[in-house]
Amino acid sequence: MGAAAVAAAVLAGGGAHDPHDPPDSHGYRMRTDARFAPPEAFVPSAAVTYDRELVPAGAWIEVAQRTGLGGATTVGLRTKGLRPGHSYGVHVHQKPCAADPAAAGGHYQHEPSADPHHVTAENEVWLDFTADGHGSGTARAHHSWGFRRGEASSVVLHDEPGSKGARVACFTVPFGWVAGTA
Repeated sequence: MGAAAVAAAVLAGGGAHDPHDPPDSHGYRMRTDARFAPPEAFVPSAAVTYDRELVPAGAWIEVAQRTGLGGATTVGLRTKGLRPGHSYGVHVHQKPCAADPAAAGGHYQHEPSADPHHVTAENEVWLDFTADGHGSGTARAHHSWGFRRGEASSVVLHDEPGSKGARVACFTVPFGWVAGTA
C-alpha cells in the first residue's frame, strides 16, 4: 500500500475508503499526502514532478476534501519543499497522473464547457499560491457544488497562476462524491 493510500483518512470514522463508494451520513472527507518523485523513479509515487527546478524530488504535498450532504465542497492544499517565492497555478484535473503531463486531462469543471469563459475559479477548483521563503504554500477553495462521480482524479501544479502555464507536477488524489448532489 502506497504512502498516499496509508495517509488517506476518510469519513467520520477514518480508515480505508473507496472514493467511489457512497459516503456515510456525514458526507465525504478525505486527506492524502505524498512526496514528489520523477516519473522514472524506482519507487513510484502518487505525486509526480515534471520540473525538478520548481518541484524538487522529495517535496511534499497534502490535499484534503470535505463535501457535506448538501454538496458544498472545500478542497485544501499544503506543500513543502517547492521553489521559494515562486507562484504556482494549481487546479483539480479530470484524470490520474502519469509519466506524460498531459495524461491528467483537462481541468475539472462544474459545468463542462469548451467555452474559454467557463475557465474560471467559480467553475473549477483553483488552488493558486506563492511558496513562502521556505518553499511552503497553502491554498483553499470552497464551492457550493461537489464533484461528479469519477470525474475528478488529480491536482496539477502549473508554472504560473491562473488558467495557463506548463504542468510542472501532478498528484493523483482520491476525490469523492456525495450521491444526489452533483
